[in-house]
Amino acid sequence: MKDQPLLQPIKMGDLELPNRIVMAPMTRSRADNPEKAPTEGLHAIYYKQRASAGLILTEGSQVSKRAVGYIHTPGIHSKAQVEGWKKVTEAVHNSGGRIFIQLWHVGRMSHPDFHNGELPHAPSAVNPESKSFTPEGFKETVTPKEMTQEDIDQTVKDFQNAAKNAMEAGFDGVEIHSSNGYLFHQFFNRTSNDRTDRYGGSIENRARFLFEVINAIKEVMPENRIGLRLNPSLHGIFGMTMDEETIPTFDYIIKKLNEYKLAYLHLSEPFNDVSDVPFAETEIAKRYRPIYEGILMINTNFNQERGNAVIERGEADMVAFGKPYVSNPDLVERFAKKVPLTDWDKDTFYTQGKKGYLDYPANARESEFPVSQ
Repeated sequence: MKDQPLLQPIKMGDLELPNRIVMAPMTRSRADNPEKAPTEGLHAIYYKQRASAGLILTEGSQVSKRAVGYIHTPGIHSKAQVEGWKKVTEAVHNSGGRIFIQLWHVGRMSHPDFHNGELPHAPSAVNPESKSFTPEGFKETVTPKEMTQEDIDQTVKDFQNAAKNAMEAGFDGVEIHSSNGYLFHQFFNRTSNDRTDRYGGSIENRARFLFEVINAIKEVMPENRIGLRLNPSLHGIFGMTMDEETIPTFDYIIKKLNEYKLAYLHLSEPFNDVSDVPFAETEIAKRYRPIYEGILMINTNFNQERGNAVIERGEADMVAFGKPYVSNPDLVERFAKKVPLTDWDKDTFYTQGKKGYLDYPANARESEFPVSQ
């Protein structure tokens, strides 16, 4: 069934991908060890099971201790974490797959419980008035510490060091998580950034931190192994709201990204209904396909039919699937054979252990379903 657009190969930089089905980055909270390191007995198996994807994007992985904001999420800033990720990349590569790690800093969405009582860092001292998932359960967010120039410089170095660690761990590339209300997005948005220095005020200033990080990372790895994720119409989540400068800010960022030769740009369609939100863009792929000159990846609530259609229309080159990949490690094979998907168990999304993580069947790989004609 190679006639499906999703199953067509694509060249991404110097990587040859056998299909356009991407495993989206998804927090799964299985690094429940003191080192916050991925393990051979859980993470390596989990990602290996899904190695038939054209590309795997890992769960968000914090670039420093300061970047953490959720329980049991793996990092990429220590030797133990690098060694743990090596087991993952070896397992995926031995199964013929390709894998990028998502580099993550949650900014103000963290909590003092993660930082020995110290405040989380953010562009400005603005409380998102949300919830943080701490070791003691959900707690109200706090007013964060506004980052100094020294803090910003150190965070740029943290991302650069994380990218170096990713290469040492054997990853094929990295994705910068500049999306979904986390640190970079907090710099972009006037709701969360009221700075008056070179990182605040104008659109160019609010985008400056992102481009400083990209420039630092490309010093230690090829540009065509760097991906980037953005969510232009995020609204009403993590204290983020849209205004008249929101979409123009993303227009500026995405146009400027054409100056780089990145692996891809990963965009999200709106997470919720924004049709009545002033200034929102309801069709992200359609808006940005004419603007972005490189490979465009799209996600959010796509199924097989919609995924094939968005590529067929020329609005995207690749499609990232999240929840379907939780419960269907053989998603590529199921799409190829046009067989039903296994439902996911949302109660085990963020629990620990193998249940709801390693125990979903991969029946389509075992020829239990006939190929549709």
